[in-house]
Amino acid sequence: MSRKILVTSALPYANGPLHLGHLAGAYLPADIYVRYQRLQKRDIVYVCATDEHGVPITIKAEKEGKTPQQIVDFYHEQMKESFAKFGMSFDHFSATHRQIHHETSQDFFLKLYENGYIEKQEIQQMFCDTCNRFLPDRYIEGTCPNCGKDGARGDQCEKCGRWLSPEEIVKPKCKICGNTPHLRNSTHWFLQLEKFQDRLAAWLDSKPNWKDNVKKFCQQWFESGLQPRCITRDIDWGIPVPLEDAKGKVLYVWFDAPIGYVSATKEWAQQIGQPEKWKEYWLNPDCELVHFIGKDNIVFHAMVWPSVLMGYGEYVLPTDIPANEFLNIEGEKISTSRNYAIWLHEYLEEFPADYLRFYLNAIAPEKADANFTWEEFQLRINSEFADIYGNLVNRSLTFIKRFADGKIPPLGALTADDQATLNEIAATKAAMTDALETYQFKKAQTDWMNLARVGNQYFQRSAPWELQKKDPAACGTVLHVCALLIKNLAVLGAPLLPFTMQQAWELLGEAGNVHEQAWEQIGAFVFQEGQPIAQNIGVLVSKVEDKKIQQQKEKLAKMLSGAETPQAQPAAAPLLELQPQITIDEFAKIDLRAGKVLSAERVPKSEKLIKMQIDIGLETRQILAGIGKFYEPEQLVGKTVIVVANLKPAKLMGQESQGMVLAGVYGDNLSVSAFEKADVQPGAKVR
Repeated sequence: MSRKILVTSALPYANGPLHLGHLAGAYLPADIYVRYQRLQKRDIVYVCATDEHGVPITIKAEKEGKTPQQIVDFYHEQMKESFAKFGMSFDHFSATHRQIHHETSQDFFLKLYENGYIEKQEIQQMFCDTCNRFLPDRYIEGTCPNCGKDGARGDQCEKCGRWLSPEEIVKPKCKICGNTPHLRNSTHWFLQLEKFQDRLAAWLDSKPNWKDNVKKFCQQWFESGLQPRCITRDIDWGIPVPLEDAKGKVLYVWFDAPIGYVSATKEWAQQIGQPEKWKEYWLNPDCELVHFIGKDNIVFHAMVWPSVLMGYGEYVLPTDIPANEFLNIEGEKISTSRNYAIWLHEYLEEFPADYLRFYLNAIAPEKADANFTWEEFQLRINSEFADIYGNLVNRSLTFIKRFADGKIPPLGALTADDQATLNEIAATKAAMTDALETYQFKKAQTDWMNLARVGNQYFQRSAPWELQKKDPAACGTVLHVCALLIKNLAVLGAPLLPFTMQQAWELLGEAGNVHEQAWEQIGAFVFQEGQPIAQNIGVLVSKVEDKKIQQQKEKLAKMLSGAETPQAQPAAAPLLELQPQITIDEFAKIDLRAGKVLSAERVPKSEKLIKMQIDIGLETRQILAGIGKFYEPEQLVGKTVIVVANLKPAKLMGQESQGMVLAGVYGDNLSVSAFEKADVQPGAKVR
């Protein structure tokens, strides 16, 4: 029976862009693993979502004078687009503000409450008189009582990694106004972690192959004894606690965030038309549940989350939690507060995604912190990816084009060297299989690169430029062997470098998608007789120029000096000039109406157009809008938008659009104008 696997990556906070540390920790390793398992034809589902609750969201919103919803909507779309360009192959990418997540989280809370694992307590909590409110943990900063370093938050010290409570902070200050808060009584609900310690310890003991960093981290907590952990907050933004005596309280983000794995799987099942299918994974004891995270999330995924699953019952427990260490940049710790980071969306404007996948995996922080440097990035791409793999592809296919009229020559009698070279394919497959199954992605890439080295050495030893004169048949065999190496390398490397491997597959003249091939076929691939290769070979892997690297290094230096402005939402963009003035009578001719979106779907063969049926009170209109790069159709259904109701109909992609939906455009960003409250009736005049 095929293995059933559910894979998750830690939910990224929707309060800022993705940076390279995120990718190296929780996303690239997961994507490599998932792509490999798909090639093995296993039943695997990969889900993720943006984490859209919690204090980091509200802090960001307050700083920028926006609503939390505006913040999370913007970063969800930015992350979704960046992930896609980077090659992340999620089966579903959800968001925790959605109703399905609220309902699932409240269900978990109530079940744990009914089972006696959540208790109400009267506690003292930090209150700021200046701001006139209770302060959630991350609104409090001060000195860590454990390591003595400044900058500790009310929930954790990033310097030593210690999990803290606000009342432990030395010399606390309100993050908003800077004044000193004081303690005041408040009621909250606590997860009784201590009731799970023995079960957790026994469960972890049953995982001898888990990474040492995960087991050692948990052992430290067991030695000091698990304590009840508060799972509610005094904050407006979040999931309401589903109890009558908990008015004004919301669930703590680290209680609801991991539940996002469940709600995302439920939403995926609904979208594929099988709403109960999520149970085949979460309620199946034979399903393998694998959480990819960074080491800062170990405590939540290896202790808090399993406790929640144990307390609920029925749910499968994590099979593995391969946690990576941290990624530093040019010897400095990534700091979003100082804007010291390499942001994914900015990287993708300058370099191919596979260059970053190749380098990040080459230095993957699997056992210790890693250091990204632009000079090593250039060196690895140029001397390995380009000079070894890229060179093998280009020299082999260019020679086939010249020698064999662009058709793969027949495979003749094999010499010992020919056979030994082909034997390396099976050896590499075995080594990579073992590495990929055990989360050793750095080793898998090294094994893959070594096979490309074998190919280059074989090509050089065989000297087809000499063979073509004295033994054309032997020359054809050498070129056929090289083509077989490239074909097998494409499938072996597909989990690592998805874009380049698809290009290589097509250069060989192969039809279809390299990612739809079968891992078991590696080593057994053949070519059709006289198979033509692509006519335009070109350069598969171009080298990185010194000038581009120097620009990136200068950019980082400015960040360290404080010359670079911290990331804001949205990024600064030039404003368009004002149009000529009009009279009030001219403006009055525009009939603006509130319209409720009843349905929405993408227009076939268009990346931008979404077709909507919109109720404008007097009638239902079909309106097409070029917003497909910023919204999924399901995000629009139910929204009450502003419609230009008296615009003459126009034909777009052969379909009639009977109006226009207003949207705010700022640079490359777009946001549909919509009423926050749903009580505005369709057809209402907008003034």
